[in-house]
Amino acid sequence: MARTGYQQKLDALQEDVLYMSEVVLDRLRTGLSALEEKDEELAWEVIEGDDEVNKLYLDLEADCIDLLSLQQPVAGDLRFIAASFKIITDLERIGDLATNLGEYTIDAERDRYPDVDIQAIGDAVIGMVEDAMTAYATHDADACFDIAERDDGIDELCEEASTTVVRDLIEREFDEETTEAETERLMADVSRFLLTVRDLERVGDHAANIAGRTLYMVESDDELIY
Repeated sequence: MARTGYQQKLDALQEDVLYMSEVVLDRLRTGLSALEEKDEELAWEVIEGDDEVNKLYLDLEADCIDLLSLQQPVAGDLRFIAASFKIITDLERIGDLATNLGEYTIDAERDRYPDVDIQAIGDAVIGMVEDAMTAYATHDADACFDIAERDDGIDELCEEASTTVVRDLIEREFDEETTEAETERLMADVSRFLLTVRDLERVGDHAANIAGRTLYMVESDDELIY
């Protein structure tokens, strides 16, 4: 009976981690929609929803600690609990990055760089997180390598987007009629855009981290952990 209860706790931990990922992904999608549509209502929804993500994280952290201290797991169970603990940390940080998108939306006045497809980058990193969590749920080691490789493509997209913005800034002509206020607004918009790109790149990094921890969990292989 005790063994049955222990296994149920492990199963519940996995289900709760997957639920947390759904909540975080919803926040990320909403943050991207808010940014694309310049929708402050959606932006505040993301910002105010960060408390739920933080609570989920703390509850799951406590569950992991209890399983480690009270059950003294070994081998595969130990790797599963340790991986789950690391994964919820990545998910919590993705939630923070989604909150950033909400804050950028509220601060932004207009979209200066319509030629840069932020939504496409966002969709790509969301797909990485979704696939990483599916690999975690199904113990799919092969998928972990594919997800890690996709992170290089995300890095290239983000570098191209940042280069476009910096080149535009360098080539932009300022004249005597350009006011200090206009210059400050431009620099604020550029900074905000670069931060958006950086944050999406970090979401991809967290997805790769989740894949690395999942691979270690399944095969005791630390190749993708960095």
